[in-house]
Amino acid sequence: MIIKALLKDIPDLTILINSAYRGESSKKGWTTEAHLLEGKRTDEEEMTEIFLDPKNTILKFTYNDRIIGSVLLVEKENQLYLGMLTVSPELQNSGIGKKLLAEAENHAKTLGLTSIIMTVISVREELIAWYKRHGYVDTGKREAFPESEIHITISEIPLEFIYLEKNI
Repeated sequence: MIIKALLKDIPDLTILINSAYRGESSKKGWTTEAHLLEGKRTDEEEMTEIFLDPKNTILKFTYNDRIIGSVLLVEKENQLYLGMLTVSPELQNSGIGKKLLAEAENHAKTLGLTSIIMTVISVREELIAWYKRHGYVDTGKREAFPESEIHITISEIPLEFIYLEKNI
């Protein structure tokens, strides 16, 4: 079941998102960034800030009262920004991500928005290909990957974001 996440979900969401992107647990799935970045993907403070912004919505995919997937959706003018699409590493490749993408499109349509945009780290070729199979196209726009206390680059290759977009 996919429903809107609530403030009380922050601890579980933070654990899920970090487990899917960074560290040993993320290596069980194919969307890991552990070979590129160290540190956490997010923390409870950042998640709280996300929840407190009325332009943001986090959808959660639950099964047996456990959050096994999530996605951040941000209203930006006439577009919906999609970020932190997350599926529990051991459940990746089971269609949950596809269902979250479809629900993001429904959310955008409900808001009267015409497209969905996202950023993906350029060296994540498998992930970019997955999004392209779901109708997203490379806009050609690039942006340097931000360094911070949370995002610690360990990649030898300089990282940058590419922008993908889907008209809906």
